[in-house]
Amino acid sequence: MRILTLALVMTALMTSQALAAPKWAIVVHGGAGVIERSQLTPEQEAAYRAAMTRVTEAGAKVLKDGGSAMDAIEATIHLLEDDPLFNAGRGAVFTAEGRNELDAAMMDGKTLKAGAVAGVTRTRHPISLARAVMEKSPHVMLIGAGADAFSKAEGLEQVDPSYFFTERRWKSLETFARANDLPVPARPAGVKTPDSAEGLAHDEGKHGTVGVVALDSQGNVAAGTSTGGTTGKRWGRVGDSPIIGAGTYASNASCAVSATGTGEYFIRLTVARDVCALVELKGLSLQAAADEVVQKKLTALGGDGGIIAVAPNGQIAWSYNTSGMYRASMAEGRPLSVGIYKDEP
Repeated sequence: MRILTLALVMTALMTSQALAAPKWAIVVHGGAGVIERSQLTPEQEAAYRAAMTRVTEAGAKVLKDGGSAMDAIEATIHLLEDDPLFNAGRGAVFTAEGRNELDAAMMDGKTLKAGAVAGVTRTRHPISLARAVMEKSPHVMLIGAGADAFSKAEGLEQVDPSYFFTERRWKSLETFARANDLPVPARPAGVKTPDSAEGLAHDEGKHGTVGVVALDSQGNVAAGTSTGGTTGKRWGRVGDSPIIGAGTYASNASCAVSATGTGEYFIRLTVARDVCALVELKGLSLQAAADEVVQKKLTALGGDGGIIAVAPNGQIAWSYNTSGMYRASMAEGRPLSVGIYKDEP
């Protein structure tokens, strides 16, 4: 009898430990879109899974070592911005004029401070510039040449615009231009080809984004998003990624969210803030709030894309209405999870 009782106690203890809220957690996305099993070769799938594993583990290490959610997000997005598999930094899509114009945002859930940049062309890591705007300026958003000038003044790494060039994104622009009766711009000077993603990268559609949300051991959440925008964008178009409340939002009172998809719809619905509001004001679980906004509101409006989210109590969620989303998560006491397709957890 005593042995049975002891076994029951041990089982209950193990169960409670397994269900205990993690002290830290990280969720990463590499963009949502038309991503189906029939379209990716085994080599492409392996490349994306390896990339998502590498960047998520890097961010998790920052959190394991006691680092802040902000630090983990910045470190993770640095890797994504340097990886030509993704539409951010080196690997960003081209505008109709043949330029790479980069957007990014960060938000600290503890203080509600935020920073964002749009139309950046010379800053290697736009996510770091977004953080600098938040921490070293009185502003929330800077754009274009002014944002790059601020970046240089703050000592952030500058690169020639040709650094962001990738062959497959240029080919996508040429295809887009011809399909829309637009002139194909002159090929940028000084580009180096081929790139390391040639033959491995998958075209998830004309848009894509990278983003990270994190919870640190101090109980703070934060969110960061970085993107090259949409292929063939014109007239200085800016999407949801750098707009606080639309593509990026974080508050310790609710959750942190990073979005990916057709930005115009996310802006109109203030998707990121709406998810957090449902958690804070209606008491919905994080997953229920994410599904309410993405599967119902976004879908009803005709928008496509998805979000990742994390809450101060350790809840993790993602939701998307496209055929796939590059995604990964990791938390204290929980293994790494990486997914691409709709039929994966």
